[in-house]
Amino acid sequence: MAVNFTELAVEGVRLLRPYQPGKPIDELAREFGLNEADIVKLASNENPMGPGPKALAAIQSELADLTRYPDGAGFALKSELCKQLNLRPEQITLGNGSSDILDFIVRSFVNDGDDVIVSQHAFAIYGLVAKMVGANCIAVPAKNYGHDLVAMAAAITDKTRIVFVTNPNNPTGTWNTSDELVTFLNAVPKNVLVLLDEAYFEYVHEADYPNGIELLDEYSNLVVTRTFSKAYGLAALRVGYGVSSPELADIMNRVRPPFNVDSFALAAATATLQDHEYVKESIAINDAGMAYFIEQFQQLGLSYVPSVGNFICFEVPTGVNSMDVYQGLLQRGVIIRPVANYEMPNHLRVSIGTSKENQVFIAALTEILSGVASSEDSVQAGKA
Repeated sequence: MAVNFTELAVEGVRLLRPYQPGKPIDELAREFGLNEADIVKLASNENPMGPGPKALAAIQSELADLTRYPDGAGFALKSELCKQLNLRPEQITLGNGSSDILDFIVRSFVNDGDDVIVSQHAFAIYGLVAKMVGANCIAVPAKNYGHDLVAMAAAITDKTRIVFVTNPNNPTGTWNTSDELVTFLNAVPKNVLVLLDEAYFEYVHEADYPNGIELLDEYSNLVVTRTFSKAYGLAALRVGYGVSSPELADIMNRVRPPFNVDSFALAAATATLQDHEYVKESIAINDAGMAYFIEQFQQLGLSYVPSVGNFICFEVPTGVNSMDVYQGLLQRGVIIRPVANYEMPNHLRVSIGTSKENQVFIAALTEILSGVASSEDSVQAGKA
């Protein structure tokens, strides 16, 4: 008799659906018979610059030691993080991407039947890791597509174990000020953990944007996560980190798999932390691209959600199906991201690319929207 392994799976896992990443370039090339070199991918908030020279050199230096396990303690990377961020090594938990830290914190502190709180329109991974352990994921309605921290604090109950806060938020790019965050932290009971996800920290210029790491001494229940996948250009290597009190870091390190960050990732991240010119240029390219997109959206009459990340969500015109626009872009070799699964069915998210990539996207989008307008004019003329 055949075994139904789905029924044997843990309930929290059985009810999940896999996370859907942005469509890969090679998949689109196969699907539409396109040349990979002509495809523009602006779907996954990746750094369009390519890796920095110091990162490449560091990776090259690790090739001779492929037969060796990586440094499980990540001594060199932790040392550089301590130097630049004024930390102690015992405060740092290294992850295979910052999403690893989200998993560690949930598995360490959340039991079946407990609650975690997230914002509407927040990163889908929070709900996935919570439901995987049988927790209830409580989504608090967003305010202007961003976190309503007052409402999130009010939603905390005796069953709440963790509140996830993303600043700036993905996929909307919205952000909370220092005053908003501190007021929220003061309202959260000390036995409830706050996971502050700062994956896009490096891109933000606003003067009243908070630095979560600077708040750690005052809030022992705070964990801050950051990543090397965005401004540091190392998405393929999957390396991130969490910063917290030594006590919380010690607990998370108990569930951290051995050697969860590979040697290439450790070396490249350490080198890129020291490559200040690369990061500076990454941010400058993002600033220019964001300004260009906003200008073009305004010219096209498109509404958008103001963003401080390396991506922006725009709303398709009334009466236009966002998935038709998405498919039209795919056919033209441009990959962006639908966000209907984030309860934003009329929006699409586009990552900031190089100047050329941005122009290709806008040209394709303009062509599609012009075609929609022409079709509507034809219909109206036929009715006249």
